[in-house]
Amino acid sequence: MSVAEKHASRFNFRRLWALVQKESLQVVRDPSTILIAFVLPVVMLFLFAYAVSLDTQEVPIGIVLESDSAAAQSLAAAFSGTRYFTVTPARDRREVAGEVVGGRLRGYVVIPQDFDQRLASGARPPLVQIITDGAQPNTASFVANYAQGVIKIWQSAHSPAVGSVLSLEPRFWFNPEIESRRFLVPGAIAIIMTIIGTLLTALVVAREWERGTMEAIMSTPASVVEILVGKLLPYFVLGLGATVISALLAITVFGVPLRGSWLTLLSLSSVFLVPALGQGLLISAVTKNQFIAAQIALLSGFLPAFLLSGYLFEIDSMPAPLRVLTYVIPARYFVSSLQTVFLAGDIWTLLLPNMLAMLAIGIVFFAVALAKTTKSLDN
Repeated sequence: MSVAEKHASRFNFRRLWALVQKESLQVVRDPSTILIAFVLPVVMLFLFAYAVSLDTQEVPIGIVLESDSAAAQSLAAAFSGTRYFTVTPARDRREVAGEVVGGRLRGYVVIPQDFDQRLASGARPPLVQIITDGAQPNTASFVANYAQGVIKIWQSAHSPAVGSVLSLEPRFWFNPEIESRRFLVPGAIAIIMTIIGTLLTALVVAREWERGTMEAIMSTPASVVEILVGKLLPYFVLGLGATVISALLAITVFGVPLRGSWLTLLSLSSVFLVPALGQGLLISAVTKNQFIAAQIALLSGFLPAFLLSGYLFEIDSMPAPLRVLTYVIPARYFVSSLQTVFLAGDIWTLLLPNMLAMLAIGIVFFAVALAKTTKSLDN
């Protein structure tokens, strides 16, 4: 090995700093990079927070009141008084059946003519019939469950003998208001960071390969490690900046509490950026084409993070092969960690295993990307 090769093989911080400065200037001069790093998180966070919601309120249902008794009217009023239903009154079930078929109502509740007699005698079948639209299973289950809840609460209030048998007093930890936004918004931050880290890195580095400037940089005395680290550090800082912006929006605009510390939040984001940037670097090294890199980044980064991270769909309810696949998706650990920090606090017994898993996946991505880049230079 010559003296020049030995010099180039050593990690040199002066060369690294020069590469970081060069890449930082390129970031500042590229409006698309700023757009992806700072404008995209704001737009996507608003979309996720307002367009994606698992809260079901003001579901339109019909109340068929066949009895004129005071008890039947009291029960009908109980349905009208809850914020979960928008009630359409009727005297005959045929008046609302067509509305359910047409999709204008999600179901209806029938209070029968002999309601008082059945209530007094405890007769079976049940006092009240609940009809729901099974074409939308989630909404149908919601209507059935909440209608039963309204009936039970009303029955406990109007039948002390029944109410005294068992008294339930639910408590909901970490999210007492049961607002889906409180766990969707932290998860959305993970999805946004996946897009920024993977897509931005894949596009920028692939553009360097496409234009031929990457080969020019590789011909300098700088080592491959210095070049890759120098190119990624500015995007690492951009990713942390996007995290801060997203977290501030979550707290101030969407009312999501941050019960953990900012230091923990930034530490989690820093660790997550390792696999995100590593994945983008690997994609760019393999494709060397911006269009293909963008497509692969969306398919291998965004879609798995959105569908298989536990953001929308619980991992425990997935088929076994998909559950196994989620273990190699960094967003799985980041979504869980962000929800813990925002809603529960700095619980390190939960956070540390997730951080180690993300770090391990990131090291694999970087090792493969480094080997691929070195092999490309040899070819």
